[in-house]
Amino acid sequence: MREEFRIDLNIVSQLLVDMAEAIRVAMRQATRALLTADRAAAEVVIERDAEIDSLYRQVEERVSDLLARQAPVASDLRALITALHVAADLERMGDLADHVAKTAVRRHPSPAVPAELRGTFTAMAEVADRIADKIASVLSKPDATAAAELDKVDDAMDELHRQLFAVLLADDWPYGVETAIDATLLGRFYERYADHAVNAGRHVVYLVTGEPHDA
Repeated sequence: MREEFRIDLNIVSQLLVDMAEAIRVAMRQATRALLTADRAAAEVVIERDAEIDSLYRQVEERVSDLLARQAPVASDLRALITALHVAADLERMGDLADHVAKTAVRRHPSPAVPAELRGTFTAMAEVADRIADKIASVLSKPDATAAAELDKVDDAMDELHRQLFAVLLADDWPYGVETAIDATLLGRFYERYADHAVNAGRHVVYLVTGEPHDA
């Protein structure tokens, strides 16, 4: 019974890694679509969001089954609860990439991001990619120290978010309210993407140490 539980838990862990890799690819493609008005790339992201949702449901179903059949305690129970929390954060990250892609589609054939903001969004996308890569790594090989470092990467995203608002709120902003609203929402999508990765990392810290990671 114990060996069966370990096999099933390994399957859940691999599903989480698959989700992390999928949401990293999704945000990469969504960003390309956003900055280059690539409608085809955006539509791929939107279509593949269902695949991320499917992985999420598989995690939920397997964890529910293990809880019912195995009645785990201590570290085993912690691993299953962690998997549910992490999967929820990853699923939300996929949704946020989907939101970016849908913004690109809505503004097509024009780029959704004006020239003055391209550098900022390129930088935000680079941070998002780094943080997604790191969460995939710590899920593949749980490491509390590496997971806790996600907070530092998130600090870089927060700073870029502040810079974005400084541009949007400047007196000489030339693009009007509608473009400012789009940029505000897009900035929020990237910022929340990083926040959910940090949340997932904190759950990994809890998994490894048994202690909550303080914000």
